[in-house]
Amino acid sequence: MERKYKITLKNTISHFNTINKHRWIVFKLCCKAGVPWRGLIHDLSKYSVEEFWGSVKYYQGGKKSPIPIQKEIEGFSKVWLHHRARNKHHSAYWYDVKAPIKMPIIPYKYTVEMICDKLSASIVYTGKEWTNETELNYWRDKEREVEPINENIKKVFDEVFLQVSKEGIKRTITSKNLKRIYNKYCKTN
Repeated sequence: MERKYKITLKNTISHFNTINKHRWIVFKLCCKAGVPWRGLIHDLSKYSVEEFWGSVKYYQGGKKSPIPIQKEIEGFSKVWLHHRARNKHHSAYWYDVKAPIKMPIIPYKYTVEMICDKLSASIVYTGKEWTNETELNYWRDKEREVEPINENIKKVFDEVFLQVSKEGIKRTITSKNLKRIYNKYCKTN
């Protein structure tokens, strides 16, 4: 039997709570990383009419993003198109197939916000099942080879998520450490 997707009060409240939980974790991580403003304004577009109601309709119980389901059902996602165009912490924001440099190096503050976003999403979606290895495994198994992102930024993610898997978030997500890793792969003179 095919599931019917619709907007319900329960999904509205639950999705609102999921957004807030995700944003709170991103904010705390961004503060640790030395970019508190990025954490404070992170994902504000999720409260917009375009993103909020589409996400409520395809809400997945707070265990995964509603975007892939909307893509599967409708053939594309209005939620994703709106979100990526307004949030510089997504690699798709920086991808231009017709530009000479299709995937430029993403500026430091957005790269750090992206790291915090990915960690927070994995924490929220996996809940009590989350371990220090969760994001590294997801990155390597699902994203690294298919995400349109500069190869140097991929190296930053590889090193950061590997370090999280070995040393934990507290030791890895610091301004000094993230600047060192970013500069190792992305610094231009």
